[in-house]
Amino acid sequence: MKVFFVEGRYKGNLILPLELIKELPDRLLLFTTVQYLDLIDQVKEQLKDKQILNDYLDLLPHSKYKYQVLGCGIKKINIDFDAFLYIGDGFFHPKALVLKNNKPCFCYNPIQENFFKITSKDIEKITKKQQGALIKFIESKNIGILMSTKFGQRWNQEELEKIESKFNDKNFYYLISDEISAQRLQDFNYIEVFVNTACPRIALDDYSQFTKPVLNISTLLEFIELEKQQKN
Repeated sequence: MKVFFVEGRYKGNLILPLELIKELPDRLLLFTTVQYLDLIDQVKEQLKDKQILNDYLDLLPHSKYKYQVLGCGIKKINIDFDAFLYIGDGFFHPKALVLKNNKPCFCYNPIQENFFKITSKDIEKITKKQQGALIKFIESKNIGILMSTKFGQRWNQEELEKIESKFNDKNFYYLISDEISAQRLQDFNYIEVFVNTACPRIALDDYSQFTKPVLNISTLLEFIELEKQQKN
């Protein structure tokens, strides 16, 4: 069955609250989801006194547009900036940006016309859950690798091989599906911990739905890299 992705664009206008503009630091990375990409020029026009640094940044993984953010493409950004500005609804994308970069994210919702700020302190629970899942992974023998066939969520074979090589004393079971359901995974009661290679939201927003710890592969790869640096 063929799948067609149709972009739906919000056609309204956007006026940022003065309170938000005053609170924003000088050097910003501006992101939004595809629905609100047509609002970017309006946002930049209202932030002429700020530095919007996206032009110094390559596209995030899986994104088609300079200012677009996708959950499966959020990563550590290696340029110097003060904070994120996120235009959109929901909490997942801004939380993931903060989690990966340890920078605050100012968020404006064009529909509800409200704004808020997310900092590293606000995501401490997420960080602790991922650290707990990492400890469980290290202690466990039987590991389930969650793999999705969806576009943008497909696994990276090189990353999987790196994990297998590093932890060759473990048993890895590869679970491939279009939809990853916490309920269906209950059938695999021999699995001690799951490593998620699909949408990061599964291990962040949906964590409480699972009966076993769920570790995002990015967290595991960061641990491997940190160990490597410490040895060198």
